[in-house]
Amino acid sequence: MKFVLATQNMKKLEELKKVLSDLGVEVVSEAELGVKVEVEETGETFAENSLLKAKAVMEATGLPAIADDSGLCVNALNGGPGVYSARFGGEGLDDRGRYMLLLQMMQGQTDRSACFHTTVTCAFPNGDVLRADGDCHGTIAYAPMGDDGFGYNPVFFVPDKRKTFAQMTLEERSAISHRGNALRAFKAALADYLNQKTK
Repeated sequence: MKFVLATQNMKKLEELKKVLSDLGVEVVSEAELGVKVEVEETGETFAENSLLKAKAVMEATGLPAIADDSGLCVNALNGGPGVYSARFGGEGLDDRGRYMLLLQMMQGQTDRSACFHTTVTCAFPNGDVLRADGDCHGTIAYAPMGDDGFGYNPVFFVPDKRKTFAQMTLEERSAISHRGNALRAFKAALADYLNQKTK
């Protein structure tokens, strides 16, 4: 069975291929199919946004499409920036600008708990939808630490590991990350779905 991943990010494609490799499915990118679907993320939740992307790419290609949406949810900011993580502070900010703004907003906060969240959704041409979620819990550091990774990684501290995401190796991060957890849960859901279909 062939699936298309709703992204232009080749690293995400390689990661998903690796996760799903033993299910006997083929995963291709939008680019490999010659399509580039721009989707406005108007959803108020990660689930809504990932479904919008998956449905749009499924409709454009006629193949089951997998999409994800991720973000950082900070308790002291009522779950923000959440679905707006990539646009936090407006278009003019880069990754560093966004996490420095976050640190500024967290000044004086005693509750620094936060979690990274990912929702993975697959939309099938027959109308079926599969969804899986993953979280990684941590706290917001008082200053950026480490230089690996991107986004909010330098300020997302995992107490168990005594490191920020940006101080971890890719392997360390993948083992506990929200994205890794969501992909593993999605793999289990997809395996069940495919088993049901072949019965």
